[in-house]
Amino acid sequence: MSDANVRIPKEAKDRLAAIAASEGLSLRAYLARLAETLLTPQERAERAEQARIALQEWNGYAPTASDEQDLDRELDRRLAQVTAR
Repeated sequence: MSDANVRIPKEAKDRLAAIAASEGLSLRAYLARLAETLLTPQERAERAEQARIALQEWNGYAPTASDEQDLDRELDRRLAQVTAR
């Protein structure tokens, strides 16, 4: 396996190193493990589509694009209401 150099602010590196050390890992091992646990945008989209299909097969739920926009607006409204408190 080849290594790569990544330039990040020292504060970020120190924070990640402290987190890694608290878990008994080197920074290199921690970042490798972190990369294995995160999904790429394509993987997230694929999983979302699989979930949508499973939900539709399970209970027939099949929102239209308009339904999704309405639900997104409602969620945004509720989040704004909660964060305004």
